Amino acid sequence: MSKTSSVTLGLVQHACGDDRRANQRAADDLIRQAADRGAQIVATQELFLSTYFCQAEDEARFALAEPIPGPTSQHLCELARELGIELTASLFEKRAPGVFHNTSIMIDPSGEIVGKYRKMHIPDDPNFYEKYYFTPGDLDWQTQRTRHATTGMLVCWDQWFPEAARLTAMRGAQVIFYPTAIGWQDIDDKPTQQHQRDAWRTMQRAHAIANGVFVAAINRVGTEGAITFWGSSFVADPAGVVIAEASEREPQVLIADCDLSKIDAARKAWPFLRDRRIDAYQGLTRRLLDE
Repeated sequence: MSKTSSVTLGLVQHACGDDRRANQRAADDLIRQAADRGAQIVATQELFLSTYFCQAEDEARFALAEPIPGPTSQHLCELARELGIELTASLFEKRAPGVFHNTSIMIDPSGEIVGKYRKMHIPDDPNFYEKYYFTPGDLDWQTQRTRHATTGMLVCWDQWFPEAARLTAMRGAQVIFYPTAIGWQDIDDKPTQQHQRDAWRTMQRAHAIANGVFVAAINRVGTEGAITFWGSSFVADPAGVVIAEASEREPQVLIADCDLSKIDAARKAWPFLRDRRIDAYQGLTRRLLDE
């Protein structure tokens, strides 16, 4: 783990349109604002360079993908070096012909890519047809030892799985980033909308509590097709307290000062890692247990 006592996070939340260059400019501007406000690690939302194209199965959308390293990652490396920040960004990766991933990278202040994570859990639901586009990740759970904190990168659908958060925390993560694209569909009524957003926040807070880590969830805003993204990017501390939260509708740079000493305090008060029955969890490697 990092030896520093605190880290300032900057979460970049914005709307996206069909113009990739405009999306990049919008993100760049907000990243610069975050750096100007003291953010040491800045995070983008999921697939920040485009609209959320997974609402339909469209072969033409594969043209949005890039290799890593590639033009966008190189641009972000130059930006991180210029601003002297760590930067984690979510990209549509073309790994090889016919093999694509939903990938997060971590860039250090020297402009080097020091971590890469490929989304492990891939959904396939109405308006979220990600299995058509993304191959499940194969880089395992991992962490990055940045200057200011040890971080973990998970992505969107990963955020509903306690195993992903646990294994990332077990590798030493102090902060887990969840870039995401989550919102209401146009068929959802108000009670359903409220329930969905509350469930999302509850899951992230639960990951923070169960693992004694900071959790940073970064969402987009705006309406794209049948989905209205609900923004509300937030950071929860190891006690599950939401220490910073963004607007539901507006682009925003969310700044959160994270006191890393809270990790040790939380894990002493709630020693979940100590009391895990690691001798009794073999069943987790099976789909279901026999009755």
